[in-house]
Amino acid sequence: MKQKFNVITSTCVPLPMENVDTDQIIPARFLKATTREEKFFGDNLFRDWRYNADGTLNEQFVLNNPKYSGCILVAGKNFGSGSSREHAAWAIAGYGFRVVISSFFADIHKNNELNNFVLPVVVSEDFLAELFASIEADANTEVEVDLPNQKVTNKATGRSEHFDINGYKKHCLMNGLDDIDFLVENKQKTEQWEQANK
Repeated sequence: MKQKFNVITSTCVPLPMENVDTDQIIPARFLKATTREEKFFGDNLFRDWRYNADGTLNEQFVLNNPKYSGCILVAGKNFGSGSSREHAAWAIAGYGFRVVISSFFADIHKNNELNNFVLPVVVSEDFLAELFASIEADANTEVEVDLPNQKVTNKATGRSEHFDINGYKKHCLMNGLDDIDFLVENKQKTEQWEQANK
């Protein structure tokens, strides 16, 4: 979903598991879908963890725990490894997450998130561990993600870290632009350059 991104403050959903791969984010059987409907993919985010084999809710899984909510997913190291399926980013966005915080992302998945208006924030392992501890101590812990200043803050401790982002992707997120929107926005500049460089 195209949304302008500025500063987001939210409670978090903790997923302190390392090496979460794209098949766990969205199982392969859902890749045959003929729609990119956000609700469909969001409803099936972490499908095999959210539901038991008989289709009942797995009450032990964090997305089914009513004390955790918010538009920020805090995940363990090496999030989004495995296949390059963009469907994983569709599912994260479709569920309603706008930010994923981890100490390391698989490169392709990280770019897929950016292309789908989800901000992947890379923090130090120490900061991530502190964040998990804060959320465990109080599910109402809020995190502020400031894209213009590229800063993430644990509101429970006041600790902040700077995060990196590609300048082009930052511009697109802050202005709600996908790659095509960006080209259309700069059509006149492109035409002027072409005229000047004939």
